[in-house]
Amino acid sequence: MSELDSGVAKASLAAAQRVLEAQLATEGADAGRTGEDLFAVTSLLDSSVGLRRALTDPSREGSAKAEFVRRTFTGKIGTAAVETVAALASSRWSAGRDLPDATERLAVVAVVVQAERSGHLDALEDELFRFSRTIAGTPALRDALADRSAPDANRASLVSRLLLDRAAPETVQLARRAAVSPRGLRAERLLEEWVEVVAARREQLVAHVVSATALSQAQRDRLAASLSRQYGRAISVTVDVDPHLVGGLRVSVGDDVIDGSIATRLDEARRRLAG
Repeated sequence: MSELDSGVAKASLAAAQRVLEAQLATEGADAGRTGEDLFAVTSLLDSSVGLRRALTDPSREGSAKAEFVRRTFTGKIGTAAVETVAALASSRWSAGRDLPDATERLAVVAVVVQAERSGHLDALEDELFRFSRTIAGTPALRDALADRSAPDANRASLVSRLLLDRAAPETVQLARRAAVSPRGLRAERLLEEWVEVVAARREQLVAHVVSATALSQAQRDRLAASLSRQYGRAISVTVDVDPHLVGGLRVSVGDDVIDGSIATRLDEARRRLAG
């Protein structure tokens, strides 16, 4: 998995992750299944130069590429994964290899969301790190997982035997994927990168926003970007609507409350007038 360092790649990844998060927030969404679907698309993109080129062709409109994704994948993978890949395809990429890297990153994010929902987030971070260290420190295991001549099923089975009933299901899911498809890295190194994804999720701040009216996705995105700049960390925005605010917003980030609602300003004006 590349670092996705370019500004173009980072912006495209962030936009697609917002789509993923919105899809996973819908009722009945299976984040773990979505992760598996996105891993499957990653493998397909890795194996098909033609598909990568079709989805990253800068001469094609993003909307056309998104529709191509929907026609190609609908019915084969879940809706959340289809819409996430469509969002990835509609964005710009500075290098063709960035697309499968980004798809893999979002697959990991989906599994991390499932761990968060299951109450396994802390365990996932710890178990992935410890298993990566176990691989690095056990030559026989490291060599077995690095043996590309062995069938994928053998490496996946080995990981399952080592972790089953000893780790969270999400840990087993990611460890099996790293063993079967490390994408040019050693399994332990890939797991270390995924630990960073889990850590970033745990450190993400959540902004609870109350608005007089519903916010559009563009408004949510601008608010999240503004708050992220202010706090120097990623901000996830949740929105509730309260018509009693009349207008403006009330934003809570941790213990901080930013109240720009008209109702609050009117209350303050009344207090001043009352002396």
